[in-house]
Amino acid sequence: MTTEAERRVASGPSPDGADAHAARARARRQLDRLWRRGVDFLGSDLAIMGGAMTWVSERQLVAAISNGGGFGVIACGAMSPAQLDAEIAATLTLTDRPFGVNLITLHPQLMELIDVCARRRVGHVVLAGALPSSAAVGRIKESGARLLCFAPALVIAKRLVRMGVDAIVIEGMEAGGHIGPVATGVLAQEILPHLREVPVFVAGGIGRGEAIVSYLEMGAAGVQLGTRFVCAHESIAHARFKQAFLRAGARDAVPSTQLDPRFPVIPVRALANDGTRRFLELQRQVVDRFTRGEVSQKDAQLEIEHFWAGALRRAVIDGDVETGSLMAGQSVGMVTREQSTREIVGELIEQAVEALLARGCGGAAESENSSRSRAGV
Repeated sequence: MTTEAERRVASGPSPDGADAHAARARARRQLDRLWRRGVDFLGSDLAIMGGAMTWVSERQLVAAISNGGGFGVIACGAMSPAQLDAEIAATLTLTDRPFGVNLITLHPQLMELIDVCARRRVGHVVLAGALPSSAAVGRIKESGARLLCFAPALVIAKRLVRMGVDAIVIEGMEAGGHIGPVATGVLAQEILPHLREVPVFVAGGIGRGEAIVSYLEMGAAGVQLGTRFVCAHESIAHARFKQAFLRAGARDAVPSTQLDPRFPVIPVRALANDGTRRFLELQRQVVDRFTRGEVSQKDAQLEIEHFWAGALRRAVIDGDVETGSLMAGQSVGMVTREQSTREIVGELIEQAVEALLARGCGGAAESENSSRSRAGV
């Protein structure tokens, strides 16, 4: 009969105590290896970028993400150069860790905003929206900042790299706010195997550490999360806005609906509420009036586009969750309680380490192979 000691020898070291601790440490080192390129690029402890969310990603949350080991990003949105300058200055009083600034390429004062970042010695600038001009890219590069841009397809990603962009962010349709038509998983498969020249960060629908590991193993340098941080203690979002997130599931975060192809609607993912239903009704009324010849196509389009003007601020700052815009990604279902930013980051790391342990990355054989690899054997 096999003794208990023999069974322990046959099955390998016990997962308890020192062995479990050592395995976990090896898995954490593997995580650090997986996102080393992203960490080196960002200058942060972890290759986790905070998604730039207008009215949410301001000094408090940005500093908290950076202080927690991640990489916070200020959402400039419609800020004036003076407002952005003040926001950067205020963030610098809250953290000495690296952070970036997200600028919208269609902003009428884009070049002035770039100059503000340069004067404040912002190390990383993210350009979002339309394809950036060569002038904007050149101005950012001249400042010494590293430039990240969003790419919705491989051909655009390669074009951006040729323009001099230092890193790419690919964001799938699961994300909150303005979205494209392709899912994160598909974009990752399309782009990651074929774009090695620069670091690529993956975004859209990421809410747990297991997903982070999967994208890193596919070749991503890091990830970007937005929705997961909305209910952080450090987030200034209104209590009612946070409660809407805590009550919501993935299926509640839906893209805006376009009723008539003659009147295009920019797809925005947000939590369904009275505002989204009223938007549909407005489109019906406007289309009917256009059909009867009571309004021109241009004026009808403007009326549809103006419906959501100021709606995001009303929701985030004023707490108008009935008619405001509750922009949220499908990962909102993974936001279950208010937490500190540091706790959120800690959970993501713990989940990532557990995922690597489940893959056997913390085993003794893995450790020996890593040691042999570092020794050149």
